[in-house]
Amino acid sequence: MRDRLGHVAWVVAVAQFFVVHGIVESAWSRPYSWAEHNISDLGNVTCGPQGGPQPRYVCSPEHTLMNGSFVVLGVLFLAGAVLTGTLWRRGPAGAAARAALGAAATGFALAGLAPADVDAHLHVLGAALAMGVGNIGLLLAAAGLADRVARPWRWAAAASGTVAATACGLLLYRQPLGLGMGGMERVAAYPLLLWAFALGLAGLSGRVGGGARFTPVRRPEERERCA
Repeated sequence: MRDRLGHVAWVVAVAQFFVVHGIVESAWSRPYSWAEHNISDLGNVTCGPQGGPQPRYVCSPEHTLMNGSFVVLGVLFLAGAVLTGTLWRRGPAGAAARAALGAAATGFALAGLAPADVDAHLHVLGAALAMGVGNIGLLLAAAGLADRVARPWRWAAAASGTVAATACGLLLYRQPLGLGMGGMERVAAYPLLLWAFALGLAGLSGRVGGGARFTPVRRPEERERCA
C-alpha cells in the first residue's frame, strides 16, 4: 500500500503541474512562449518587462495558482520518494538517489513559496535544488533502483539525467542552442518529472519489473504479521 501511494503521489504531482501550467499560461493577455519565457515567469506576482539573458514581458494573472501548483508538486514528489521504498536498493546507492529526489522536491516547493520577483535568492536556490540536484538524483537512480526493477527504467534514468544535466550546464552558460532560454530550461527541468510520472504509472499497473507483474518483497517482520 505504501508503494501504491507513492506511485499515486508521483502521478498526481506531475499531472496537476502540467494541467495548471496550461491553465495559467492561457490566462496571459500577451502570448506565453515556452521558448522565450521561463517556467518561473508563470509565478511572478508583478507585471512588467524582464531583463536577464532573454528580455521579455511578464504578466501572469493566475500566479497564485501556479505557485500553489509548485508547492503541491514539491510535497507530493517528496511523498513519492519516501513511500516507494521497495523500488530502491538498500544501502548507500538507493539512499543517495532518494535523498537527491527529496532535495529536488524541496526545490519545487521553494520555487512556489518564493516567486522569482519576490525573493530571487530563495527562488534560485529552489531552482538549483529542483534542476541541479534533481538531475543528479536521476543519474543516481540508475544505480539506486532495486535489481527487480526492469533495466529500461535504469537506462531511462541515466539517459534522462544525462540530457537534463547537460541542458542545465548549457542554461548556466547561456547557450540555448536555438531553443530559447525557456526551451532549454524545460529540457533541464522536465525529464525528471516525466520519468517519475511514467514510473508512477508503471508502478500502479504493477509493470515496473518488466513483463511479469511487480510484487514488492516483504520484509521478514511483514511476513510474520501476514502469517
